[in-house]
Amino acid sequence: MLSTTRSTLRNTDVLVVGGGLAGLSTAVFLAQQGVDCLLVERQPELSGHPRARGVHPRAMELMRAAGIEDEIRAMPSARRLAHNSGVLAARSLAGPELGSLDDKYVMDVGADVASLSPTPWCLCHQGELEDVLRDRAERLGVALRFHTELLSFEQDGPEGEEITARVRDHATGAERTLKSRYLVAADGARSGVRDALGIPFDGEVFGHYINVHFRADLTEQLAGRRFLMCYTFNEQVRGALMPLDNSTDWLLHISYDAAGTDAGSFTEERCAELVRAAAGVPDLDPRILSVSRWEGAARTADRFHDERVFLVGDAAHVMPPSGGFGSSTGIQDAHNLAWKLAAVLDGWAGPALLTSYDEERRPISEATVEQAVLRSRDRLRLLDEPGGRRPADPGIVEDALVWLSWRYRSSAVTAWDESVLPGHGVWSAENDGRPGSRAPHLRLRRGGAELSALDLFGSRPVLLTGPDDRAWREAARAVSHDLDVPLALYGIGTEVTDIEDRWPERYGVTAQGAVLVRPDGVVAWRCADAPVFAGRTLRTVLARLLGRDAAGGAAGTTRREGSGER
Repeated sequence: MLSTTRSTLRNTDVLVVGGGLAGLSTAVFLAQQGVDCLLVERQPELSGHPRARGVHPRAMELMRAAGIEDEIRAMPSARRLAHNSGVLAARSLAGPELGSLDDKYVMDVGADVASLSPTPWCLCHQGELEDVLRDRAERLGVALRFHTELLSFEQDGPEGEEITARVRDHATGAERTLKSRYLVAADGARSGVRDALGIPFDGEVFGHYINVHFRADLTEQLAGRRFLMCYTFNEQVRGALMPLDNSTDWLLHISYDAAGTDAGSFTEERCAELVRAAAGVPDLDPRILSVSRWEGAARTADRFHDERVFLVGDAAHVMPPSGGFGSSTGIQDAHNLAWKLAAVLDGWAGPALLTSYDEERRPISEATVEQAVLRSRDRLRLLDEPGGRRPADPGIVEDALVWLSWRYRSSAVTAWDESVLPGHGVWSAENDGRPGSRAPHLRLRRGGAELSALDLFGSRPVLLTGPDDRAWREAARAVSHDLDVPLALYGIGTEVTDIEDRWPERYGVTAQGAVLVRPDGVVAWRCADAPVFAGRTLRTVLARLLGRDAAGGAAGTTRREGSGER
């Protein structure tokens, strides 16, 4: 009989629940900021299942900041699929093509994004991406506890200042009580943490699917094509074939009627029949590696934040796979939250900063879910006759806008004019350094090495200035000292060189102006020219954006050092 002995596990800053893509990303980003965190995952190991493929440019920018871009691009699927692009529709892989996805809103994987980002798409599948993140988390000192389940949690303490969680090690049966300052729920679409908090997660179910990972040599049927996905429509199967190595390693998504079909009926034999139908090869003998089911749904949690608990990834939102936005959205959740937790734990931001997580990420997530839904419905146009295809839904915005041109409106950025976002909610085609937007990519040179402006951001706020920046330099030194904020300053034309001379154009300032960028690379505030009282202005702005009180205090928050049993 397994032991059920209890012990107390204390002194971790953040407990991360869930060891998938969002949870591992959260742990990596927190550890980069020096935050002591512990991750628990009820499964004994990572699944390794390919599932989603494709990491969008913004998510790859965050992987670059985490120091693992090269590792991800070196993974087998990323190398083998590096030159794949395009979405097709056909009766079967061997049969006649019905059309391709070539609408204006689509920015293909092979498109040149060098003017927008320092890093393009990467077609690494999720199983391999999670392996890289796990390795990086371990190197950064994150305590990873697989086969460990969260049983319950409470937000307690004299003033509700900590989390008390009970976890069980399934390998030994031992139960432990864990104290942490915050809890991040990355426990998936069926989040137990979200349910325990009573947070509604309503939405629409679009369909039910079976994923079949299989091996079969389809080189002849590919006929040299290098696509991302081939939708297959015939009497036997309606699904999508996705190559993992352009030869023998494949994933097949199969749509089925959950009301009239038992998911358990998808045996290996039946899945093999469906693979043959999708491939268009009646005598194919595929090797079925794994079969999993999933629900195609569009849902966003009513709130992403409940006192000291935060939802990220699928616990906060789920969306159809069309567009491939789901995993990248979860990575961005984690990145947005990590620096805020670190700033509050370190004491240079007030707890009020944490309310901006829900203010920022929930509207973006809702809008992204909507875009995924619109794209999912739009795929049916691939069945239209080539000469009479219906136009795309006008509500669909361009891929590049969804990836890179969202704008936050919250207490952690200065106010902005809503009129610059006509018709598309959170999306703006103006990528010019407006507050709330991702800081624009700018090619720079420092010490003989080329870098992006995005490489300057990470663990602390940054003040970017032009060459005429004496007033700002004096202000930054004084404010950093007075508020005890680790504020960095980079002069464009002094510390770094603007290779293409685009600084004023891209950031909307003059040679005397300045732009305040948050650690997550989001523009918090900008000033076109140096005001007479630069120090007073910068101090007021920084204190307000960081959730400090009127006197600039951060409510006495200091980081608790991890010192307990791990």
